Amino acid sequence: MDKKYNLWVLSWPIFIELLLQFLLGTVDTLMVSRVSDDAVAVVGFANQLFAALTTLFTIVASGAGILIAQKLGARKEEDARTISVIAVKATFGIGLLLSIVLMAMPRTIALALQMPESLLPLADTYISIVGGGMLLTALMTTLSTVIRNTGNTKAPMVTAIGMNVVHIVLNYGFIYGAFGLPQWGLTGVALSTLVSRLLATLLLFYMFIYAFERKMWLPDLKLWHRGLFREVMNIGWPLGVNMASWVFSQLVIYVFLNMLGPKELAARTYMNSLESFCFLLGFSLALAGQIKAAYLYGEGRMREVSQTAFRMMLAGQIVVIVNALIIFIFGRQLLGFFTDDPEIIALGASLLGLNLLLQPGKMLNMGLGDTLNAVGDTRFVMKISLFSMWIVSVGISYVLGVELGWGLIGIYVCMIADEYLRGALCLWRWRSKKWARGVNPGPAAPGTGAAAEA
Repeated sequence: MDKKYNLWVLSWPIFIELLLQFLLGTVDTLMVSRVSDDAVAVVGFANQLFAALTTLFTIVASGAGILIAQKLGARKEEDARTISVIAVKATFGIGLLLSIVLMAMPRTIALALQMPESLLPLADTYISIVGGGMLLTALMTTLSTVIRNTGNTKAPMVTAIGMNVVHIVLNYGFIYGAFGLPQWGLTGVALSTLVSRLLATLLLFYMFIYAFERKMWLPDLKLWHRGLFREVMNIGWPLGVNMASWVFSQLVIYVFLNMLGPKELAARTYMNSLESFCFLLGFSLALAGQIKAAYLYGEGRMREVSQTAFRMMLAGQIVVIVNALIIFIFGRQLLGFFTDDPEIIALGASLLGLNLLLQPGKMLNMGLGDTLNAVGDTRFVMKISLFSMWIVSVGISYVLGVELGWGLIGIYVCMIADEYLRGALCLWRWRSKKWARGVNPGPAAPGTGAAAEA
């Protein structure tokens, strides 16, 4: 099991999976840019909306993932297995509700979020089709999280590869009318996203059946345990609030960008793709560190938990700084792949230097924040996030970016300050060792645990 939960063994498949998910979004952006910059703005805006709504089911999925790794570390296999079933059932219900709402009210939602009137017809199409598949997104998120936290990071990676291949082929077909498919533009891109996610969900569910030592059977879908669900929510609700705080703060910032104009919105969408690529390996290390730290915490190996955190942070800082330098040097040329509008390229290029400052702070915050979450200190991370995101990242962004006219640069300065403030507070918390209070004493005897007792 130690070999299975090795930091590098965990992180490289996560990196491949995230890279391919990033490529999914980048291919969307690149291909949609061939339709129009307005279509790109709609996709970027809608994806922020979807990210905000996913927090409603990641409350359960994230809490379940951490708890599964902890239970496996404590040798409570049946508890981990029961938690996985609970998570899938709970997120299925949430995802179904979101799908119904987004299919029924795309125009109302777009208007409420200040979408420019010229973009509303495109928003109707994209939000209703892709949003109608939120049930699939909910299941994909939960199944991937469960499988990944058992130490099997390769299965979600394989799924991501298949999903990307299908998505790229269908995107090309629908946008350019290839392979006998109709030339449906943004509608085709939305349908391509929906089909690729459906196939990925089916594959992940098959893998989920064999995720634990004891195979899942149809009667297992009835599994429920009030005590374990309470444990999931105790860890999950602060995680959910934290994630919701971040995605809704980003959504509000996109509203500010709407106020600045369509070109600023498109430039931010393109830069978001470059930044995501820059941070991929760092994010992979942070997720791998979280899984390993949760497993070690379940075993009661506290010294190794700390070693994992700082080893992950050192490696993460090196890779994100190198990647940020590459983006800084070649950023203008990379932006040229997305658009030939000189004003949009100039707006994006003006942010490349700030990205060099942003990425190390993001790694500090993400790496230590995820590790604190892994050991159950989710409420502290939630509290500092609520304060910093809404006061610094959103509040001061509005003052500098909109009121004082600094535009995108003012908004980026506040994003940088937010990352470093949260990162510094997480570092202080980790070094204080307050997270170690009430530590799990170590593994239980085989066959014990809440699920076994039930």
